[in-house]
Amino acid sequence: MFTGIVVEQGSVKRARQRTSLLELEVEAPSIAKELRRGDSVAVNGVCLTATRTGRRRFATQAMEETLARSTLGSLRRGSAVNLELAARLNDRLGGHLVQGHVDGMAKVLRVEEQEDARRVWFSASTELLRYIVPKGSVTLDGVSLTVVEVGETSFQVALIPHTLSATTLGSLEKGSQVNVEVDIVAKYVERLAGGER
Repeated sequence: MFTGIVVEQGSVKRARQRTSLLELEVEAPSIAKELRRGDSVAVNGVCLTATRTGRRRFATQAMEETLARSTLGSLRRGSAVNLELAARLNDRLGGHLVQGHVDGMAKVLRVEEQEDARRVWFSASTELLRYIVPKGSVTLDGVSLTVVEVGETSFQVALIPHTLSATTLGSLEKGSQVNVEVDIVAKYVERLAGGER
């Protein structure tokens, strides 16, 4: 379980595609020393398992299902990634409950500068949009955000200066794709109300 509060931007040092999985080696000096083999770590919002750890780097793997639902397959050497360690039970919940189970992807439609902040519009499938509500929570590339507005085929978020500088969301431009995890509470409410598909 995570909270959507990115603790470090890491850099992909190696991305090797095998037959059925992608092997990643990520440089992340701040969190690598805290990771142990078998620990969960969110990479661009995707919960992965550390397979090898060191003082400055860690390695992990992503299977076909994960690659089909996320942007991880497009990572290359030098790609920047948002990183978060799994939450401890006594941690502050600074964002919202995030599982690291990506529901799909969204594409940037428009980026609008507003003084030091930015508003960003994303297109998304109806399967994702049904769980996204104004003033609700959504996780984009592992970053917990508040939804500003929702349309029939898109939604909008506002990015404050800290988010722009501390995460990879600062480099978003028209056409960029991000991993989306909708609020888990919305899914449970739908199931309990009998509307599960």
